[in-house]
Amino acid sequence: MIVAFIQTKGGVGKTTLAINLAIERIKRAGRNVLLIDADEQGTASDFTTIRRDRLGATGYTLEPALGAAVRNQALSLAKHYDDILIDAGGRDNAALRATLTVADIAVVPFQPRSFDVWTLDKVGSLIAEAREANPKLRAYAVLNCADSQGQDNLAAADALAENQDIAYLDAPMVRRKAFPNCNAIGLGVLEAAQPDRKACNELIRLAEKLSGLKKK
Repeated sequence: MIVAFIQTKGGVGKTTLAINLAIERIKRAGRNVLLIDADEQGTASDFTTIRRDRLGATGYTLEPALGAAVRNQALSLAKHYDDILIDAGGRDNAALRATLTVADIAVVPFQPRSFDVWTLDKVGSLIAEAREANPKLRAYAVLNCADSQGQDNLAAADALAENQDIAYLDAPMVRRKAFPNCNAIGLGVLEAAQPDRKACNELIRLAEKLSGLKKK
């Protein structure tokens, strides 16, 4: 199964979701995971270097791939892994479009802010276009870096649920310090010395929701 994390806007926490879900898959599910870094910024690659230096081994395989090479990389390696996660760049480019031609599931994170939610129609159009070449593609919007309370989350969720090309996945991830703190030392939130229980529970809920989608 190939799961892509995509957006046309940066700063939505796409890479944080990808690396934490990769670690969740190897730690809780014992899966053989390939993480493809298709983002020109290379943040997933930087994280993996820190992780390798700290732990000696990452637990997953990382492969960088830019532009149209993402498609060939994913297709050629798919048979060797249980799960392939692709961290696609935060803008509309060749890598993002190539990713959508091979993905089974596209996870599209949105923060509960107007400028983020306004990208919904643009991403939805990209998904609809990609389905012409990849009819199996399913896309799900996830509320990420959400507020711990307040009405913005509900308003954003309502807006995301209205799009016809991207379904809303009810597994919000709240903005918590545990994520950047763990990122900085090459760990997932599940691996912290003193894990943030709420962050871990939210991550596990999202992982289980995605696993349920894979079985459909």
